[in-house]
Amino acid sequence: MAEARKILTLNAISARGLARLPEHYVVGGDLADPDAILVRSANMHEMEIPTSVCAIGRAGAGTNNIPVKKMSERGLPVFNAPGANANAVKELVIAGMLMGARNLVPALKFVESLDGTDEAMHKATEAGKKQFAGMELPGRTLGVIGLGAIGSHIAEAAIRLGMNVVGYDPAITVDAAWRLPSQVKRAENVDDVLRTADFVTLHVPLLDATRNLINAQRLSLMRSGAVLLNFAREGVVDNAAVIEALDAGKLHAYICDFPANALKGHPKVVALPHLGASTEEAEENCAVMVAEQLTDYLENGNILNSVNFPSVAMPRESAFRLAIANANVPNMVGQISSVLAAAGLNIHNMVNKSKGDMAYTLVDVDSAVAGSVIAQLNAIGGVLGVRYLPA
Repeated sequence: MAEARKILTLNAISARGLARLPEHYVVGGDLADPDAILVRSANMHEMEIPTSVCAIGRAGAGTNNIPVKKMSERGLPVFNAPGANANAVKELVIAGMLMGARNLVPALKFVESLDGTDEAMHKATEAGKKQFAGMELPGRTLGVIGLGAIGSHIAEAAIRLGMNVVGYDPAITVDAAWRLPSQVKRAENVDDVLRTADFVTLHVPLLDATRNLINAQRLSLMRSGAVLLNFAREGVVDNAAVIEALDAGKLHAYICDFPANALKGHPKVVALPHLGASTEEAEENCAVMVAEQLTDYLENGNILNSVNFPSVAMPRESAFRLAIANANVPNMVGQISSVLAAAGLNIHNMVNKSKGDMAYTLVDVDSAVAGSVIAQLNAIGGVLGVRYLPA
């Protein structure tokens, strides 16, 4: 009989996603000794994560709410769902461009401020509408910083709207490059994007290297009257510098998904309440993707879309599998093989991959593995965790 694993949920997770978990799994928001955690936005940095947990699944793309470094030190993969919310974010960015281009929010506020008779309102409308005259998108240039799943979707949509697109991503993957429309002009760096674009949209993770990526110096490079859009992460833009650029007329508008006191009430700012992935479809897609990834890891040790572990997948060719998380140090595979050979275990298939400081090994052997062998593997210097996964 299959093992009844326990999945702790820290937020409401789409029922469609939870349905992808095996029927014998126990799922709930108040479980002791869970095998894994499913989370959306809950802040886990101050949470005491049980020692029983062997994986965390984030039903979304960003993992800033998860202590990834600490999980790596414990040998725990953190999964996410890149691209599952790409269409939702793409549509919101397009809406943001239109809001900025056509001054829709200030225009709406103007209409809300009108009073008097309908005739008086009509006269005021005709007299006041000129201040909200905007621009059309065709022929304008959109700069996309970050060309992953979301960035490439936006680039394609902008091209269909008749826009020119210039993009930059220092770490673009081969898959992402293939997805990118051929019409996208590749920039050499962030500054080149800012110099050439009428609209700039950001789609990068929040890292030390991207914190305040858009600052006063970089804002000074932008075209006068440009629109800046941030639906990535709050910290990639220096809010104080943006306000200065708006007040000086350098920026026409700032459209973002991250409200802040510094932005509140500014007539040229539209700050939405973090709506990027807030669609029924996106929430379902993220939950489905991460539930399937988590299940494959728990049952088979396979890893796909982990932010801290390499992608490793090996078809089962034996009923007896070992999954070993370890530091990326020399001779690890040799030491693992030696322990198995000394125990008389024949290796049927084996794969080892690394990602930065982390490495991960899957081993199929031809016979059952004793607890003493698992203990010997755990005792190897640099091994962070060993899971035995008999079929």
